[in-house]
Amino acid sequence: MSRQERLKEPGFRESVDLMFNRAVALMDLTPGLEEKIRVCNATYTVRFGVRLRGGIQTFTGYRSVHSEHMEPVKGGIRYAPTVNHNEVEALAALMTYKCALVEAPFGGSKGGLCIDPRDYEEHELEQITRRFTYELAKRDLIHPSQNVPAPDMGTGEREMAWIADQYRRMNTTDISSNACVTGKPPHAGGIQGRVEATGRGVQYALQEFFRYPEDVAKANMEGKLDGKRIVVQGLGNVGYHAAKFLAAEDGALITGIIERDGALIDERGLDVEAVHSWIARHGGVSGYADAQYVKDSMSVLEHDCDILIPAAIEGVIHLGNAAHINANLIIEAANGPVTAGADDILREKGVVIIPDLYANAGGVTVSYFEWVKNLSHIRFGRMQRRQEESRHQLVVDELERLSRDSGIGWTLSPDFKDRYLRGAGELELVRSGLDDTMRTAYQAMRAVWHERDDVPDLRVAAYLVGIERVVASYRAKGL
Repeated sequence: MSRQERLKEPGFRESVDLMFNRAVALMDLTPGLEEKIRVCNATYTVRFGVRLRGGIQTFTGYRSVHSEHMEPVKGGIRYAPTVNHNEVEALAALMTYKCALVEAPFGGSKGGLCIDPRDYEEHELEQITRRFTYELAKRDLIHPSQNVPAPDMGTGEREMAWIADQYRRMNTTDISSNACVTGKPPHAGGIQGRVEATGRGVQYALQEFFRYPEDVAKANMEGKLDGKRIVVQGLGNVGYHAAKFLAAEDGALITGIIERDGALIDERGLDVEAVHSWIARHGGVSGYADAQYVKDSMSVLEHDCDILIPAAIEGVIHLGNAAHINANLIIEAANGPVTAGADDILREKGVVIIPDLYANAGGVTVSYFEWVKNLSHIRFGRMQRRQEESRHQLVVDELERLSRDSGIGWTLSPDFKDRYLRGAGELELVRSGLDDTMRTAYQAMRAVWHERDDVPDLRVAAYLVGIERVVASYRAKGL
């Protein structure tokens, strides 16, 4: 991107505000209520010292609370050297609209620690995380009924388990202390399917989009996901699971994978598991032999494909490259990967964008299920699974009896019996709930997109649905 383009390019925070403004311009809100919804309620900056390597190191962290129209507020904690005040406020705002869109009963929040986790050993990261947790929890910025974090870029199950344990140590009589954070390992109060949730949600979002031929036609495509060429930018947790499920279960071809040290291209379809294993062993894609390697990784964003999945960081599609994007459909698995300026260019080109507000909501949806599980103190499926299996067994036994008594002589196939008789466990129930959530949210968006002539795309439709639900909540409170 040239210097002139950089000067014209809105930042992440400005992009979120611009997209918010596009939506509220189509709504009949009083200026006061519009401002109340737009601004962040509070952003806390904490600076704390940790004794490491024979000295004291000082770290800076943030927790932003965007909207408390519903509580607790919800949003991940990211560990990255680029974390800053504006970034967490923009992400917190997105969380507010995202939770409203998928009808998760949370306000929006976000947090971050300005740190490169690759620079520290595991025991050092634990010390840092526990102290960060202490600083947030003593201000009620981690609390089961007020503020519930989750994993984000640079964090995962391990860090969430440390946070939960530290909160429990500080609140020894809180019976619901496990609900203070989501994204924990299943053996530490987490839920099956949380690690895959955001990537699985991307898959469900695409499946729902392809159920509507008229929507597919708007993206100058036809048919189903089978055989569609997909380029994935970022093979981290989200990108990996999205690519894995789309290739293995929907027949899509992952023709490009973009990483920090380069990109891989193979029009026949890359082996996602093999590439993921290579990255885990070598720290990047360089040296992978079974595909074409491209050193300039970001140039592959412009590679010809049907679907582009930016699944890493914000602002990767901008004024400098938007005109050269050759995808028919972009689904934003990351937060804010398309800037407001690029969004205008892509819309004029006829590229359909499934917005981050909806596309990556799988994580918060399954976090909601985990939070409910922690508050109810029982895993999903425990009460009804065997009863469900017994009821199905009655049907199978009766069918087989009728076959014997009538002399027909047919039998049910073992595969059918095994699948029909198996009651739903926690993972199946989580996936079912996530699928239903993604379908329902998409239908709400597309109804606005198709029924209103003044709504140009799915992004504006998503903001309209989300903001309208926030408005309804505030009005119910008397504002």
